[in-house]
Amino acid sequence: MGAVISRRAADRLRNGHVWVYASDIESLELGEGEEPALLPVADNRGILLGTALFSPASQIALRMVSREAIGEKEWLGLLTERLRRAIDLRMMMLSPLTDKSNSCRLCFSEADELPGLVIDKYADLVVLQLLTKGLNNAAVRDTCVRVLREELGAKRGAAKKSGGSTALPVRTIIERPDPRIRVLEGLPAPSPEPLWAAEANSPKTQTQFLLNGLKFFYDANSGQKTGAFLDQHANYAAAQHWAWYWKPGGRALDVCTYQGGFALHLANVCKSVTGIDTSHASLEVAERNLEANRDVLGDKQVDWVEADAFEILRDWSAAGQQFDTIVLDPPAFAKSVRAVEGALRGYKELNLRAIKMLRPGGLLITCSCSHHVSWADLEGAVAAAAADAGARVRLLDRRGAAPDHPVVLNLPETEYLKCLVLQKD
Repeated sequence: MGAVISRRAADRLRNGHVWVYASDIESLELGEGEEPALLPVADNRGILLGTALFSPASQIALRMVSREAIGEKEWLGLLTERLRRAIDLRMMMLSPLTDKSNSCRLCFSEADELPGLVIDKYADLVVLQLLTKGLNNAAVRDTCVRVLREELGAKRGAAKKSGGSTALPVRTIIERPDPRIRVLEGLPAPSPEPLWAAEANSPKTQTQFLLNGLKFFYDANSGQKTGAFLDQHANYAAAQHWAWYWKPGGRALDVCTYQGGFALHLANVCKSVTGIDTSHASLEVAERNLEANRDVLGDKQVDWVEADAFEILRDWSAAGQQFDTIVLDPPAFAKSVRAVEGALRGYKELNLRAIKMLRPGGLLITCSCSHHVSWADLEGAVAAAAADAGARVRLLDRRGAAPDHPVVLNLPETEYLKCLVLQKD
């Protein structure tokens, strides 16, 4: 039983990558019975390359978890060890922040040597995603729950972070699917019931969590991804810093605000902030988040507009609207290489309208969460937009995802979020 892969794929693995595409499998022996979760992988000379999680329906058919031949027992041991290490790393990151942030990504898939496993912590709720077929079994779920309870439980948390907000013990562990990935991987829908809950008869599925000293509402049964965009939390703080440094007390615009992440941070230092999003439900949560932070923000003017970003920016720029700080944080425009050309047209259009609406000296914070859009692509789109607007923009900062979403140089797919902080001359 096992997979033999092409020389090209073998070279990629030897260079540190962990994916093998279905098109690179030269032969496959699965044995009798159910399709295995783990498969040994060899090159076309028969030399063992290691063991991989197997996804028969996916274009990414194999995801390496070991450079040796291992079985389920050894794999679950590796899962335990690597998940503990990932959690310890995040708790070290949270420790200096104490009462400012109690939420982060605990495990980031391939970046933590656990392909397909994503785990986010929102205060006392933990949300788990199993994004590959090889993880879809009771043994993996049980191992994850056990480690999470041991590492984030009341006794362990109190010992590690006594008195701090990071010591807030986990009360519920929930599995949440990604509908798009579920289709690509051929995964069944997980049970809607929590994997574990401290209050089994009435499990907690909503909470309020902290990011950079601001409060945000979280509902495990709604929202995008695992529920919020934790990858931007360092960029939220950076946007606040730059707006305070260059344009304190100014007028700010947050385009594709979702639940108000950038907008509420900017409200700390700007006189008025407008957040735009197409989702009425997201803006309702944004308003709830605003009211929860009135003790910090006071009577700062923050308003929400439900609208299509392209349409409203076109209308407002034509009408001569002016802002001191503008954030562009659109959803992924390019989910494949073939979509990049169209995505760059979209990025250019949004940035063109934003640059036209910026006052001289104004700040533009523009983001892309598409892995397939490179830094050069994004910067080229913004440069072209500035040229069309007859403006000159200076680069103040180039940023990526927060440190709890680590980038591994041998795995370029782990670097997906790009954020440019620019100033209009």
